[in-house]
Amino acid sequence: MPLTLSVVLLAAGAGKRMNSDLPKVLHRVAGVPMVAHVVAAVRALKPSAVVVVIGAGHEAVGRAVAPCATVTQDPPKGTGHALMTALPALPVGGEVLVVLGDAPLLSADTTRRLVEARREAGAAVAVLGFRAADPAPYGRLVCDAAGEPMKIVEARDCTPEQFKIDLVNSGVMAFDGALLPALLDRLRPTNAQGEYYITDLVEHARAVGRRCVVVEGPEAEFLGVNSRVELAAVEAAMQARLRRRAMDGGVTMIDPSSVWLSADTVLGRDVRIEPHTVFGPGVRVGNRVDIKAFCHIEGAEIGDDAVVGPYARVRPGSRIGRAAHIGNFVEVKNATLGEGVKANHLAYVGDADIGARSNIGAGVICVNYDGFGKWRTVVGADAFVGSNAALVAPVRVGDRTNVTAGSVITSDVADDAVAFGRARQDDKPGAAPAMRAKLKARAADPAMKHRKA
Repeated sequence: MPLTLSVVLLAAGAGKRMNSDLPKVLHRVAGVPMVAHVVAAVRALKPSAVVVVIGAGHEAVGRAVAPCATVTQDPPKGTGHALMTALPALPVGGEVLVVLGDAPLLSADTTRRLVEARREAGAAVAVLGFRAADPAPYGRLVCDAAGEPMKIVEARDCTPEQFKIDLVNSGVMAFDGALLPALLDRLRPTNAQGEYYITDLVEHARAVGRRCVVVEGPEAEFLGVNSRVELAAVEAAMQARLRRRAMDGGVTMIDPSSVWLSADTVLGRDVRIEPHTVFGPGVRVGNRVDIKAFCHIEGAEIGDDAVVGPYARVRPGSRIGRAAHIGNFVEVKNATLGEGVKANHLAYVGDADIGARSNIGAGVICVNYDGFGKWRTVVGADAFVGSNAALVAPVRVGDRTNVTAGSVITSDVADDAVAFGRARQDDKPGAAPAMRAKLKARAADPAMKHRKA
C-alpha cells in the first residue's frame, strides 16, 4: 500500500525585515502571494493533507491558502515548535514533507525527488540541500564518509572546518511519519534563542540508529525572501522562468525582459507579445493573438486572432472575441466584445456588450456610472458608433444601427436606425471678423484679463 504523504507548510514568520504590516508570505510574486506558489508545488504531489502553520493574527494567510488546513503557532518558538504545532492535525504514520512558505521558486519535481529518496532509503529524515555559491549565511550539512548527513550546523556555530562546507540546508525536509513524534519529543530549546529547531532532528535520528539522506537541488529554487531586495530578486527569477515556459510553449516575445507575466497567465500558440506588456492575474489568451507594445491586461479572456494595442488596457471581466481589434489608448472593462469588433482609437468600453463586427469610433465612451450605480450598454451586431459619441447607460443600440459622430445617446435605438443625439450646427456667415476684433480688444485690456468673455 502506498505511504500517505502529508505536507506541513511553515508560514508563521512575521518578516520584520520586510518593514511591512503584511505577513511576509502574502507579498506577491508573479501576481499572487508567494505562499500560493509553494501550495501549488506541493499540491502537485497529491498529498492527503496540507497543513499550514500561521502566526497569531495572520488570518489573512489562512484565507490565502484555503482550503488548506491551518494551525496557529502562538507564541513562535522555532521551526521545530511549528512542526509540533502541526502534528496533531496530520494523519497518523505515513510520511511528512516540511516546506517553507517564503520559498516560492521551489518546484514540485524537486520535492518529489526528496520524498522518493527518503522512501527508497527507508530513512528517518531526508534533507534537501544545495551547493551554495556563497554558503556563508546557511546551515551546513555535515555528512559522514558515505555522504549521509550526521547533523546540520548553523553558520554562526560552525567550526573553521565546517565553515568550508558548501553543501547547505534549504530548510525543506521529509520524515518518516511513524518516527516523527518520538523525534520531536527529543527536541530541547538549548540554543541561545530558546527555540526548538527542526534541523536538530537529523542528529536525533542518527542517535537512535536511523538513517538520514540528503538530496541536492538547484540553488536557484531556494531563494528565500526576507527583505524587499530579496523579494525583487525572486520576482525576477520567477519572471524568467515564466517567460521561458511561455516561449517554449510557442509564444514569441520581442523583448522578453520587458514582459511581465502572472503565475496563472495562459498564452496560446503563436501569440506575439511586443515590449512593455504586463499581464495581471486571471488572463487567458487564445492562439495567434498579436499583443502590441505597452499594454496592461488583467482578469480577461482574449480570443483567437485578436489584436490588442499598442497602449491598450483590458481590465477584469472583459472578453475579447475572435479577430477583434482593441487599439491604442482604448480601455475595456467588464465588457464582452464579439467576433470582429473594432475599437481602434481612444475609447472607453465599460460594462458593455458589443455585437459581432460592430465598430466603436475614436473617442466613444460608454457612460456606465451615474455616481451611484454601474449600468450596462448593449450594442448589437454590425453597428457603427461614430467618433466622440457618448452612450449613456442603461441603453441598447440595435443591430445594424448608425450612431452619428458626436451624439449623446440616452434612449434605446432600434435595429437599422440612424441616431442623432447632438445640437444642430448654426453658422453665421461673415461674423468671424467682428468676433476676432472683439477678442483682440479683450486680450489687450488689462481690466478684462480675469473676466469671462
